[in-house]
Amino acid sequence: MKQKFIIFLGLLSLLLLFLFLWWNQAIKPANPTDKTPVIFTIKLGEDARTIADKLEKQGLIRSPVAFFLLTRFSSLADKIQAGEFRLNPSMDLPTLANSLTHGTTDVWVTIPEGYRIEEIAMKLTKEFNVPESEFLKFAREGYMFPDTYLIPKDTTSEKIAGMMLDNFNKKVTADILAKAKEKELSKEDLAIIASLVEREAKFPEDRPLVASVIINRLKMGMKLDIDATIQYALGYQAKEKSWWKKELTVDDLELDSPYNTYKNPGLPPAPICNPGLSVINAVVTAPKTDYIYYLSDKSGKMHFADTIEEHKANIQKYLNQ
Repeated sequence: MKQKFIIFLGLLSLLLLFLFLWWNQAIKPANPTDKTPVIFTIKLGEDARTIADKLEKQGLIRSPVAFFLLTRFSSLADKIQAGEFRLNPSMDLPTLANSLTHGTTDVWVTIPEGYRIEEIAMKLTKEFNVPESEFLKFAREGYMFPDTYLIPKDTTSEKIAGMMLDNFNKKVTADILAKAKEKELSKEDLAIIASLVEREAKFPEDRPLVASVIINRLKMGMKLDIDATIQYALGYQAKEKSWWKKELTVDDLELDSPYNTYKNPGLPPAPICNPGLSVINAVVTAPKTDYIYYLSDKSGKMHFADTIEEHKANIQKYLNQ
């Protein structure tokens, strides 16, 4: 029994010595003499294992296992930021891992679907030293494409707006524009209608049908009667601390504005927000229907009708009016 215990201690000592020697090698720089800067990007949601594998592939660490163990058991994994970092192969593992917790050269910023340019400007002001008024000089409503962007900290408002516009032109492909043309919609028409659908329809399955109602009304010369255009025209609501007034009044519907689709037939003069790609696709793939009315129930679900009688019945059924 004593002999087995001695053998066990011997094997344990050998194992610990091996781990000690392995760890000492694993945390050393991948290449001590190479100080060439390498731009390393961490995307939102990437975990320590994924980051470790990417670091090894870019020749920045010796062992992804050692990186994972170091970050996992030192709580660094929870502190690692998404962003862009300047690293080099001469950094040892602890130094490199710590550098991923601060000092990103760029910042990840997510612009949600349906934001108007003033809301985007407010968000950018929080992330960068960029005055809202500066961004608004260059922003184009409807074309600041909602997405997640990696933006340099020392950027300008003009460059941010340009980045978003370029993304819109990239994502709204020739195929999408061809489908819009089949519906007799220009690129501008598409952006405007998509912005209306973005603000009006809560659920993805309702969006193509809302688009079909708008298209049908335009062809018939009917006013669109869209609440979101009134909300856009009313602007910021100080009491609600929102750019979108929740409850419109009868007086609101009489607002003297080219965006008032209760008074002016046709589309508003420009988009009312910045729609996402899924809504843009919903417009160009909108089915042919006879619907010319819709309403939203208390859950946000849309109900459609092709006659005023059906619409009134929907109002009675879903809004109890």
